[in-house]
Amino acid sequence: MLITEFRIVLPISVDEYQVGQLYTVAEASKDETGGGEGVEVLINEPYEKDGQKGQYTHKIYHLNSKVPSLIQKLAPKDSLKVHEEAWNAYPYCRTAITLHTVMYKNNPYLGNKFSMTIETWHKADMGEEENVHGLDQTTWDSVVIANIDIGETPQGLKTEFNPATFTSEKTKRGPLTPGWKEKLAQDAECPHMCAYKLVTLEAKAPMIQKTVENMIMKAERNLFDKFHKQLFCTIDDWVNLTMEDIRQKEENTKKELDEMRKNDEVRGMTADG
Repeated sequence: MLITEFRIVLPISVDEYQVGQLYTVAEASKDETGGGEGVEVLINEPYEKDGQKGQYTHKIYHLNSKVPSLIQKLAPKDSLKVHEEAWNAYPYCRTAITLHTVMYKNNPYLGNKFSMTIETWHKADMGEEENVHGLDQTTWDSVVIANIDIGETPQGLKTEFNPATFTSEKTKRGPLTPGWKEKLAQDAECPHMCAYKLVTLEAKAPMIQKTVENMIMKAERNLFDKFHKQLFCTIDDWVNLTMEDIRQKEENTKKELDEMRKNDEVRGMTADG
């Protein structure tokens, strides 16, 4: 099992981030859908449980060509469907990611032995708070802390969004050049926040568990980095939106995704026929 806490500092307020995150999720879902793959939204509705209120979502990610080649070799053909359930009680969010048991019943490597949870606290600080998730000391001692600087681009990460060269016309924030976080900490006018993302991962693959877990954790880091680059560089598109605007966008996006998959299925049947 691997546990990593990713810390992502942004020149954005906690309130702004709530809108920006949901906007970017919707846009990224459309970018990843096509050719019979992508995101399928099953449920997106309010929830209330144990005194907690928020938005519950259940999505399926069809990912055959979008995962590392090693995982593709371990999984049966057309079986890479990842289920994501999220409980968004902002500023706290919890996401559970699993591989559907039925789809892996004949797979000796993955079976139902994969699990990943992502717990996120969004705080108005510069990422200096320790153990924000309140873990017991033994567990906390095993956590790896990984700071992500969206002003940098890790080797091999491909993204069209570059905070190091982007300047927001509406907010005048950016570009995020070297030393931007130090300057942000001293700027009383510009808002700031940190997303503390605690990722707990277990992939019980015989003989190669450590390799698989390290590979998936690296992919998560790149995903967080790429996502937050996009979030910041599209700030002019969402900074003036309300939560009502976002819920309408989510509904429209769901219809678009359904239509995209429907069209792919029709094209597939035509080609087969």
